Amino acid sequence: MFKNMDANDFSTFDDISNQAGRQKIIAKSAIMLEKLEIAQRIAKTDSSVLILGESGVGKELIAEQIHLGSQRKDMPFIKVNCATLAGDLAESTLFGHVKGAFTGANDETKGRFEAADKGTLFLDEIADLPDSIQAKLLRVIQEKTFEKIGSDTSVRVDVRIIASTNKDIEKLIEEGVFRKDLYYRLNVLPIYIPPLRHRSEDINSLAAFFLKKHSQDVKKHFEGFSDEAMEALVLYSWPGNIRELENCIERACVTGNSAIINRQDLLIENNSLLNAQIGEGGRDLKTMVNAFKARYIGSVLRDKKGNKTETAKALDIQRTYLSKLIKELNIEGEGDT
Repeated sequence: MFKNMDANDFSTFDDISNQAGRQKIIAKSAIMLEKLEIAQRIAKTDSSVLILGESGVGKELIAEQIHLGSQRKDMPFIKVNCATLAGDLAESTLFGHVKGAFTGANDETKGRFEAADKGTLFLDEIADLPDSIQAKLLRVIQEKTFEKIGSDTSVRVDVRIIASTNKDIEKLIEEGVFRKDLYYRLNVLPIYIPPLRHRSEDINSLAAFFLKKHSQDVKKHFEGFSDEAMEALVLYSWPGNIRELENCIERACVTGNSAIINRQDLLIENNSLLNAQIGEGGRDLKTMVNAFKARYIGSVLRDKKGNKTETAKALDIQRTYLSKLIKELNIEGEGDT
C-alpha cells in the first residue's frame, strides 16, 4: 500500500513555493527538477519568458514561481487568459480606455499592463491573442509605452512579460496566424514543461499531495492508495496532465468509502495500455513493469526526436543500456541517432 507522504518529502521550487496563497510545485523526476532549476535561473533576470507545454502541465504555476523568485516579487503578478479576449475587449482589457471612448465607457479604466506596472504580466495562451492586438503588444514590449482606447496620451510602464501556450507556435507563424517578430520578442528565455506521461516518477508524490488536499475538503481520512490503484495511476497516460490527475484524486476522495483509495475509486478504466495488459492476462508484476518501461522510454525517445544520446541523458542511463532496452522491449520510434 502507498501511504500518504508528508509535505516535507516533496521537492519544491525553493521556499517561495510555500508562501501564503501559493500552490506548491511537486517534483521528484530528474527532468522536472532540471526544469525547475532552469526556472530559478530565469527568475533572476528581467527578460521575457515563453513557457511551452501541453494543457494542464502547470505552466501558470511555473510563471508564478518565476515572478516570486524575481526582484519584482513584491509587486503585482497579473494574469490574462488571451483565449478569452476578442476584438475591442482584448484591447480594453490589456491597455484600458478613457471615459467616453466607446458606448458604455462611463469611466476611465486601467488595463492589465498598467495594473502590472513594476511587476509581471502573465499572458496565458498567447497563441490565441487576436491578430489585431499582436502589433500593439509588440510595440509595448519594445517601447514600454501604449495609449488607452480613446486617448492620444502615452502611458509608460515597466512590466516583465511571461507568456505561455500549449500550441505549436512556430507552425502558427508559418501559417501567418502569429507574428514572427512578436514571437522573437517573447521567446528570449523559452522553457518547455514536459507532460506528466514523461515524468511518471512525479505521479506518486502528486497523487499523495492531492489526496491530502481533497480529503480535507471532503472531511474524510485516507491512509493512502492500494497497490492496484497506484499501479493504475502510474500506467495511465494522463492526456489532461496534472489537472486531470487532480480531478481524478478529488473524485476518488468524494466516492471512496474506505481508508484506502482503491483502483475502482479512480474511474480511469478506459486506459488502453492498462486494459490491454490485463486483457491479455498480463497482470504479473514483470509484465506490468515492462509495459510501463516500454511506454515511458518510448515517450521520452519520441520527445527527443529519436536521439538516443539525448534520451539516455534524460533517463540517466547509459546509451548502450538504452539500446538494449529498446531491443528487448520492442520499443517503437527508436530512431538512428
